[in-house]
Amino acid sequence: MRIPRPLILLLAAPLCAQAAPDLARQAWWGPAVCYSGYREGQDPDKQLYPSPAQVLEDLRILDREWKLIRLYGSDRHAADVLAQIRAHKLGLRVMLGMWLSGKPGKAEENERQVAEGIRLAKAYPDVVVAVSVGNEALVDWSDHKLTEADVIGFVKRVKAAVPCRVTVADDFLYWVKPGTKLAAEVDFITLHSYPMWGRQDIDEAFGTTVDKFEAVRKAHPGSTIVFGEVGWATFTDSNPQHVPGAGSEAKQDRYFREMNAWAKAKGVTTFFFEAFDEPWKGKGTEGHWGLFSVDRKAKPAVLPRYPELRPGGPTTPGQGPVGN
Repeated sequence: MRIPRPLILLLAAPLCAQAAPDLARQAWWGPAVCYSGYREGQDPDKQLYPSPAQVLEDLRILDREWKLIRLYGSDRHAADVLAQIRAHKLGLRVMLGMWLSGKPGKAEENERQVAEGIRLAKAYPDVVVAVSVGNEALVDWSDHKLTEADVIGFVKRVKAAVPCRVTVADDFLYWVKPGTKLAAEVDFITLHSYPMWGRQDIDEAFGTTVDKFEAVRKAHPGSTIVFGEVGWATFTDSNPQHVPGAGSEAKQDRYFREMNAWAKAKGVTTFFFEAFDEPWKGKGTEGHWGLFSVDRKAKPAVLPRYPELRPGGPTTPGQGPVGN
């Protein structure tokens, strides 16, 4: 039987929507996590990247439970991630990043990031569902700060060139600042919130995170908001920005469960920071945000789904999807 083309499109629509989530629509598109695959001895600043085999190992872990992953740079690591997802027909979809910096001497690298990000987004339209133009480059405390005008210029260039949605990821303190112009230029707002860095402990963390979401929604009514980073470190050093003893696997487990339940109920795509510990960031707080350790062992927040990755040895297969 010959099926009319409009009917074919109608029948295919749910499958297309499932395969390519539209982050510009306020919805929970499935569990989401931030991913950087750097292991011991690897460092993006030194261009020491994970091997394709290591990337595939990570992606197979994540593909079992997550739908979306977020990348931070448009570089060899990102290219390897996208290639492995396509080659092995993994179900993961990607929010690609472009790492931009306002530090002296970084203009050429910014151009490389934009050009490569555009190339990758166009080469992998089946995998890349959004591009983030910069990361925490506008908030006042940023160590790689750019001007708002510069970022808007990059956004306009990228939007004109890529087939997917375009956003900018930044901290709550930027998005609630009066007079922010960027929200009108992006397809959706990507918001970061870290109660731990505000000297809050776990009992305040979830409520504060939700309050920040509501404040940004009030500041930009009608804009779609995605949480690009929320998380809880499993170890903290003596940094005065933390309450003593803030870092804890049990606290990460609680925050992970609370945020996932809220995100699904409220229709807010939420990228948890992050998949794996990254030792290149140091032995203190910054190196311990992973849901998995650097040796790919599951911490308590995800251990029920990955019991075979329990520290100390394998057991039985995992169960149940993250976020359910």
